[in-house]
Amino acid sequence: MNSRAVFTLPCIVLLAGCATSELATAPQSPDRPWVPTTSESGAIISSDQGDRHPHHGLVLPEGFTLPANKDALQHAQSPELIARQDHPYSLAELIDVAQSRNPETRRSWNAARDAALAVGITKSIYLPQLTATVVGGYSHSHTSDSNASISDAGAVGGLINNGLDNLDRYTRNNGGGGSGSGEVQTLGMQWLLFDFGKREASIEAARQVQIASNILFTASHQKIIYGVTTAFYTHAAAETRLRLLREALVNARRVQAAAEARLKQGQGTIVDVTQAQQITSQDELRVVQAEGEVENTRLALMTAMGVSSQSQVDTMDVSGRTLSLDDGRLTDEMVKTAVSRRPDVLAAYATARAADSRVSAAKSEFLPKVFLSGNVAYTTGRLALSSVPGIGNDSNPTLNLSSNRFSSLILGGISVPVFDGGMRAAFLKQAQNQSDSANATLQQTVNEAVRQVVVAENAVHTSLSAYTASSRLKTAAQTSFKAAFTAYRSGVGSITQATIAQNGLLDATISQSDAYFAALIAATSLAFSTGSLGGASEAGSAD
Repeated sequence: MNSRAVFTLPCIVLLAGCATSELATAPQSPDRPWVPTTSESGAIISSDQGDRHPHHGLVLPEGFTLPANKDALQHAQSPELIARQDHPYSLAELIDVAQSRNPETRRSWNAARDAALAVGITKSIYLPQLTATVVGGYSHSHTSDSNASISDAGAVGGLINNGLDNLDRYTRNNGGGGSGSGEVQTLGMQWLLFDFGKREASIEAARQVQIASNILFTASHQKIIYGVTTAFYTHAAAETRLRLLREALVNARRVQAAAEARLKQGQGTIVDVTQAQQITSQDELRVVQAEGEVENTRLALMTAMGVSSQSQVDTMDVSGRTLSLDDGRLTDEMVKTAVSRRPDVLAAYATARAADSRVSAAKSEFLPKVFLSGNVAYTTGRLALSSVPGIGNDSNPTLNLSSNRFSSLILGGISVPVFDGGMRAAFLKQAQNQSDSANATLQQTVNEAVRQVVVAENAVHTSLSAYTASSRLKTAAQTSFKAAFTAYRSGVGSITQATIAQNGLLDATISQSDAYFAALIAATSLAFSTGSLGGASEAGSAD
């Protein structure tokens, strides 16, 4: 084994080891926790940076738990909504805040702008492509052998007239040494004149993608409006439920007080008092649970708006609105109109058209292309020769040569694809498959949109009917409770009848409240499913 092989083999082994050495930074076992390297702030870093960021005693908890990195929270912290004093926010005001604070609007806005830039990039294929190139170099040579000589000044003059065309030949034949430098500046042009519609199809596909992106930008705003609206009504329903439970707790304590008074007067029993205390305790528990639900719905509302969960905002009371109980139905024509303006349907339609344009672009690859190309070049060069025998009386004469040249070239032609191993046919088949899938997705989107509209319409009518029935039930329950409580306090009725009437009134009141807010949410869902939820005013008047 020679010395070169002895040196090469360890290098190969070393490089092969470098390729697999990074496996040490991956989890070592499928059933064991990954132990990351962390910085002083807890940020997870690569293991090769561990020496730069000592742990300072940081211990990772056992099990599959990662260290806390507070820098991530500070970097992605949501803005806090500074609420105005004694100002309950309306739904329209919260929607305005959400449309400017929610990260989804910025993502969809950037996506729409990227799609617009993609159209501009695609349009640039109509323009010629210009390329400027500058190449320079320097050479130096020296040899002790001489294969040629110059005998007189006439030969030198001929060499000068030839310029740089004979530099290589002269350098090979001179018997001394020489050095030379040169520079070439070129400007090239490539211009595709005609391609049987491929560029037009590509631009049309990019335009349709841009339209779809703009539609999805509108869809993201509608989605945010819908999310804030439903969260707002859900939070309002939770607050109303809490208020009703507190009112029920007051009634329970009144019944308990009446039972205790009758016991002191010798007209009641300890069983009546215990039963009343049980109802009071149950209502107290339900109040505590309702308070937690109010906080949860408040957090959901802040999240839907895209603001910090630490924001404390008072919302406007919307429990006193009058619902329209008209039993209007959407006709087939109204459903078609509603579906045809839904963002998801319009985006799917634009995507299908873009896929059709890509098919046309793929078909044009089978046709010839007409092109024009050109080139402009400017060449400069210099050569210094030494030890040229036969020139003058100097033992070491020197000869300096320089040359400049300008050239241009314009070509036109037609390129015809002949054979590419089936690549164009495969691309065409892919484009056709994607077009078929896009049209199938459009059909599925339309069918799903129709279903959602019909379901939302049914939900509106169901919730309105439930609200009407619960309102009648509440009226009857109120009458029953007043009669039972008055009779019990007067010593005529029983505690059982009073508590049953009390629970019936609470259930009826909560049912009416739930049906009321369910109707508001259903109306919002109908507006969202029909694509008409386009602003805060529409959301605020959905009921």
